[in-house]
Amino acid sequence: MSKTKVAVIFGSRSAEHDVSIVTAIASIIKPLELSAIYEPVPVYIDKQGRWFSHPRLKDIALYTTGQIDDFLSKQKPLLLQMGGGMKITWPGIKPKSVKLGAVFPATHGTHGEDGELAGTLEMANVPYVGCDMPSSVIAMDKALAKTIASYEGIPTPKYVWFYSRDFMGDNDSVLTKLSGLTYPLFVKPVHLGSSIAISKVNSAKELINAIEVAAHYDDKIIVEEAINNLIEVTVPIMGNASPKAALVEQPILNSDNVFDFESKYIRQGKKGGAKSSESAQGYSKLPADLPKELYAAAEELAIKTYKAIGCSGIARVDLLIDSKTKKVYFNEINPMPGSLYAHNWKKSGLSNLKLAENLIDLALERFKAKQKLTTTFKTTYLKQY
Repeated sequence: MSKTKVAVIFGSRSAEHDVSIVTAIASIIKPLELSAIYEPVPVYIDKQGRWFSHPRLKDIALYTTGQIDDFLSKQKPLLLQMGGGMKITWPGIKPKSVKLGAVFPATHGTHGEDGELAGTLEMANVPYVGCDMPSSVIAMDKALAKTIASYEGIPTPKYVWFYSRDFMGDNDSVLTKLSGLTYPLFVKPVHLGSSIAISKVNSAKELINAIEVAAHYDDKIIVEEAINNLIEVTVPIMGNASPKAALVEQPILNSDNVFDFESKYIRQGKKGGAKSSESAQGYSKLPADLPKELYAAAEELAIKTYKAIGCSGIARVDLLIDSKTKKVYFNEINPMPGSLYAHNWKKSGLSNLKLAENLIDLALERFKAKQKLTTTFKTTYLKQY
């Protein structure tokens, strides 16, 4: 019995390009190579947006040694055929084509996780892992996600959002809007993940500098109030109609109470002795050190948010807790968690292989349900012309 071919798409023109490579190879491709059901096909999108596929693209050393550009210069980009499924073709004198049984996106941030890739896969009519296009668009827009969460009665920190061009054109007007917020404040690019270009500020001067930094990465910026007596937690969730949470996880913040890019991917708790023996990654408490009632409240709010945004497959919900008032706030939602948060699911009893297989199964389940919907309509409209 032949295995179902699953394209694992990663890289892309994104500030989170490198994080995507690790997610794809370590958390998806390597586990799926042990699967008796699915065969992973690496599909790498370079920083110019070209698509490539080759067995060597499964080797992390190709990227860590800097050989990737030289390797790709000797390869021909893939040809994509869409409609009634998706085929990838290796061009050449004897072109080779493969029809994909499913796609496993591992792209983070711009041109992938933000719904662009999901839209392409919807048009191709192929099953794919993770949130669909509408929920991805909402989740990757921090301001839009908070607006919908608030409408559903989900508490969020007080915030103001604006376009970068408005600040560059008339920063006094924008600063007037922000004057109603109380310091300290967080400044964030609306569409980025992995804590890139996020700043905590305590004065108007710091605020202006932070906005200018964020504007280099995004055309939309959100500024929000910090939560007092902060406990930050994150909750990975998986499922379609009946989602389930993994463990509520408590990141170890840096000295400025920020869970930034370095804390997540570089430092991993090693500097300053912040490493926790309870965490598979070394930068968090797993499960979170919370009273039973507060732990349950965090889990409940995370699942409620997942449903409100319309997520399916997998996502990670980040929450903020005021330890004195015991109030839980929605912070943001990530439709493609880095490395799938596999360390958390593993602690919850799910191996990396089973996690990847389950996510593909959920993609196939959603695809099957969508095929029952009517998307075309017969009319006599054209007969009048």
